[in-house]
Amino acid sequence: MQIPTQGPVVVGVGGPATDAAAVRLAAREACSRGRVLQVVHAFTGPGDAGWGPARRAASHLVEEAVSLAKRSTPGVDARPHLVDGPPGRVLPHLSRGAVLVVIGGPLVEVVARAWCPVVVSRAQRTPSGPVVAAVDGSPYGALALRFAVEAAGRRGGTAHVVHVTEPGREADGQRVLDEVTARVGAVAVRHRLLIGPPGATLVRMSRRAGLLVLGPRGADAAGRLGSVAGEVLRGTAGPAVFVHGARRPAGFVKPGDDVPVLLPLTHT
Repeated sequence: MQIPTQGPVVVGVGGPATDAAAVRLAAREACSRGRVLQVVHAFTGPGDAGWGPARRAASHLVEEAVSLAKRSTPGVDARPHLVDGPPGRVLPHLSRGAVLVVIGGPLVEVVARAWCPVVVSRAQRTPSGPVVAAVDGSPYGALALRFAVEAAGRRGGTAHVVHVTEPGREADGQRVLDEVTARVGAVAVRHRLLIGPPGATLVRMSRRAGLLVLGPRGADAAGRLGSVAGEVLRGTAGPAVFVHGARRPAGFVKPGDDVPVLLPLTHT
């Protein structure tokens, strides 16, 4: 699996109160990568009688989010878009051509079904801690560390790599850290072995991290979202990245499914 390197940064917006942090983070990510920022609202308007006013309100919401992106990160190339369909379908579809998707809430369908890394950013503070990769023995752990090393490099810092293990299994945990680091070829990283329940421990870690990076599924997880990733998704205090590689994700749309098409925003 490879982390996508081409395409825009996509940020999904639904409401100013919940999405401001996501928009600001997406703008910084797009500018630091030299990518276009697509500000997207997945429109599921009311019946015929209220369709026009609802669409105008949605257009205004997207324009406000674009203005926020430009104010927070001068120079970012932010473009507004309305896309018909629910967020859980629209954003995974758009992720097929994106380098990164950013959302402001725990949308499980987006995190589980995306084709590219997904950032969940709810915190209103500006992240100032280190970029932390949470790894296990799965391929997703290696992807998480690769993403963290690149993100830390853009921020001018050093990536931290952590593994959570049970008491008495410290030697096995250290082996996981060493093997994943060697597989990625990451030399300048700081190792840390944590003891405790993985989900709760990583949620606590997220309070001190500028960015917490992990895979959506572990080595033994079944389904589209692992139990640890699910707990982090629900409880993370800071921005968390769920790293997907560029291959068909579990449960994604099948050939023949009705999928949304990205169109420029137009006022009606």
